[in-house]
Amino acid sequence: MRTLISSAFISLDGVVDSPGGEAGYRNAGWTFKDIDFLPEAFELKGREQEESTAMLLGRVSYQAFSPVWPDMAEFAHYKAIPKYVVSTTLAEDQLVDNWGETAILRSLDEVAALKETEGGPIIVHGSAALNQGLSDAGLIDRYHLLVFPLLLGAGKRLFSTTDKDTQKLALVEHAVYPNGLQKQVFDVVR
Repeated sequence: MRTLISSAFISLDGVVDSPGGEAGYRNAGWTFKDIDFLPEAFELKGREQEESTAMLLGRVSYQAFSPVWPDMAEFAHYKAIPKYVVSTTLAEDQLVDNWGETAILRSLDEVAALKETEGGPIIVHGSAALNQGLSDAGLIDRYHLLVFPLLLGAGKRLFSTTDKDTQKLALVEHAVYPNGLQKQVFDVVR
């Protein structure tokens, strides 16, 4: 079974909305505003690219990343690996043609089937609504969180508010950086 990893830039109060500056959110770009950049705090992001063998995105994140990431040198590995977009509305002709192999999955059952295939880790970037559904369905195996020392209030959140049984996590890696960022890597305990 393949490992499904949810990777997120997240505020201390759980917001993952528009960390890179995407339009439509009042605090857009919060990952680089008022936070000193320390390359060592982002080592995990480079490691994710080296270790991931596929990427899973929701439609909204796919439509935000696909016009930009294919031509960015810092995301070259992601161009080479298969991408899967979970969407009930995205059409095949809406997929970009310069980002390598991309397939549309129409349900979380198809994600569960993908996890059963041969291969290495599948990384999920962005995709707040997808992450909530994956978590509620018990499909996420690991969380890679870079926690920013910010309280953003309103905005899309990584975790759903579904009333469900407690989900235990095991902290497997962590670090704190001088700029206040925290790296937290959790395995989901089954």
